[in-house]
Amino acid sequence: MDASRRTSGSDVRGGDNSPPTSDDTLVSNEHGNIESAPKSGNMVQEKQIDPMASRIDGGVEYKSMVWWQAGMVMVAETISLGILSLPAAMATLGIVPGLILLVLLGAMASYTGFVIGQFKRRYPHIHSMACAGGVLFGKWGNRILGWGQFLFYVFIMGSHILTFSIMMNAITDHGACTIVWMVIGTIMSLVFTLPRTLKHLSYYSIASFVSIIGAVMITMVGVSITKPGAGPDGVLHVRLWPQPDLSFKDGFNAVSNMVFAYAGHVAFFTFISELRNPHDFPKALAFLQCSDISMYIITAVVVYYYAGDNVASPALDSASTVVKKVAYGVAIATIVIAGVVNGHVGAKFLYVRLLHDREDDLLHQKTWKSYGVWFGIVSISWLGAWLIAEAVPVFNHLLGLTSALFASWFTFGLSGMFWMHMNLRGTWTYGKAFLFVLNCVNIMVAAILFGVGTYASISAMVENGATNKPFSCANNAGGH
Repeated sequence: MDASRRTSGSDVRGGDNSPPTSDDTLVSNEHGNIESAPKSGNMVQEKQIDPMASRIDGGVEYKSMVWWQAGMVMVAETISLGILSLPAAMATLGIVPGLILLVLLGAMASYTGFVIGQFKRRYPHIHSMACAGGVLFGKWGNRILGWGQFLFYVFIMGSHILTFSIMMNAITDHGACTIVWMVIGTIMSLVFTLPRTLKHLSYYSIASFVSIIGAVMITMVGVSITKPGAGPDGVLHVRLWPQPDLSFKDGFNAVSNMVFAYAGHVAFFTFISELRNPHDFPKALAFLQCSDISMYIITAVVVYYYAGDNVASPALDSASTVVKKVAYGVAIATIVIAGVVNGHVGAKFLYVRLLHDREDDLLHQKTWKSYGVWFGIVSISWLGAWLIAEAVPVFNHLLGLTSALFASWFTFGLSGMFWMHMNLRGTWTYGKAFLFVLNCVNIMVAAILFGVGTYASISAMVENGATNKPFSCANNAGGH
């Protein structure tokens, strides 16, 4: 964007007819309206311009969500596939360590999400993790985090395609080649990703929220009736502590799956950018965190209690054949829509990066050219996701690898760095010292999850390589 662009005084100053001076540049205020702001010395504040604020009349209005719509989109993005892996993780770790981890990770995710909101308010131009990387580390930080977040989105999209194929195989008793189901899931997801604003997706997200609640409720009722975890004597056997023969990599993969369940932070900057009032973000964050922590605990404990060590991942496979088919049928909305939300945010990152500085503001135009660019980016993104889903055909391992490589930093580590960037200067108090230690812990946790989690995930995939071939027509549904 040309930071020296000028508008009339009425456009910029809201009634002050004097034009902007040579020391002014255009920025977006907290409500997304364009106004003038002074330069800092001789440096033009080009980076302070919000790319989502339109410069043309009648253009696409991205900044259109109210807080509850943002909350629904955040719930749809976060509470989806992650919840389906939690009962199996609980079976691996035991109820006591599992509950401690779910609560602790939920509290950490709540705090780090709040820090992201603070960082966005400090730097209103930030639209993605790439922009935040530029603030922290300059040009290379922008590039590394930008492409890292895009790969993260594509991996998550791939996990939704994989889950779609598992769902269709379960419902149809492997009625077609698994590759065919993945292609169908990819095309469906692509079509639903075509609207360019998150406000449109917020209405889909309501269906996604109802869908995942319905699916896990059906599963919990189903396993409570059949009790697949009961022994020959009919007694349920539940462990409070980890499996006695638990290997390190299996244990760490279970932890990584729990981290993945809270890994929605990578999209928070984009969600805030499309809020009418960015100050409403804490309301949306509170709605998300109250929803996911409570749902995760109830689902993980109840399903594991009745399914025992026979619990499957995805958790819906733990129910009887008929109940499993019903649960998957109800879950289809969240399996597709949650992937669509991630696909939308990933494509939006590339879309903004390509178009935000054009003189004609193509980003906000309602033309075939602007739609064509969006369609091309969305298509390429879903093609990449399909390739990943085919290449890593094991649900737990794909989630674990995605969590280790990306969620570790985007959910915990980078938020710690954001706090450091904003608060290391100035007067120190006991409260500030406590937050400093807390954010150091967040960064260390991310580094451990990244290093050890990646090793554990890759080791598990190598072990299972002989029975899970990529690009295979084989049935990948549990219990077949």
